[in-house]
Amino acid sequence: MTGVLAGIEDATGFDLCKCEYFVGTSAGSIVAAHLAAGAPLRRPGSVGSEIAPVDARPVNGLASAAREAARRAGAFGLAASATFAPLALGLAEPGGALVRSALLRRLPRPQSTLAQLRARIEQSPARFDGRLRVVAVQVRTGRRVVFGSPGAPRATVGEAVQASCTVPWMFAPVQIGGREYVDGGVWSPTNLDVAPAGRDTQVLSLNPIASITAANSVLGIMRSVARSAVSIETLVLKRRGAWVQTIAPDVDCAEAMGTNLMDREPQPRVLAAAYRQGLRAGVTGP
Repeated sequence: MTGVLAGIEDATGFDLCKCEYFVGTSAGSIVAAHLAAGAPLRRPGSVGSEIAPVDARPVNGLASAAREAARRAGAFGLAASATFAPLALGLAEPGGALVRSALLRRLPRPQSTLAQLRARIEQSPARFDGRLRVVAVQVRTGRRVVFGSPGAPRATVGEAVQASCTVPWMFAPVQIGGREYVDGGVWSPTNLDVAPAGRDTQVLSLNPIASITAANSVLGIMRSVARSAVSIETLVLKRRGAWVQTIAPDVDCAEAMGTNLMDREPQPRVLAAAYRQGLRAGVTGP
């Protein structure tokens, strides 16, 4: 995401920190907070100031962790997996939220946390200034919460980003205001529909898992869900009169990323491939 955005900036000359709004889900919340803080994006070969998504301690790959979570959740969890990202906005309410909540409560509760990420965010200038939206899911209700939006529970940006990045089968839920929250991707990988976009608004959506080639696997399912969710959410914004452009990893970028999204080793190659993709998108885009 960082590489693509940096490439778009360099191709267009537009400072993305000047966008009217930023909506972030999971790892996207780190990027959104970074931009809202007015910090420059890292380019290939440069030493960036981005907030690190996780510390360098070894963690299990996302795919293997997800398989283990599904095994421990049992057949109930597998049957309910489709509710993790409703295929039509509102269709899963209220029953879908109840099923989602029940599934979240049945998943194993890891001891690891993303406290280091929260601390890094708290040290940055990122604040909820009306432009930033960070999506998480409340465990007890199974409902989506958009921190930073009007009427949302009070939270610091660090708390919200930590919650939004807390993959429920890898990290312990985050306590905010006496309630537990986990990854916003449990609702939708993109949550485009919460963007405060109206007529003639231009919306750029980054969907980094939409091109992952991992057929017959948990990541393959996630890819299909991501594509379905973003298609429906795009329609919602278009009905409001917004213009929407979605960018998923191209072939080179997807190959560099691989299927272990928690592996930091290919980071320089991913950044370089994404930057090239961003340059092309900036030249050919409207």
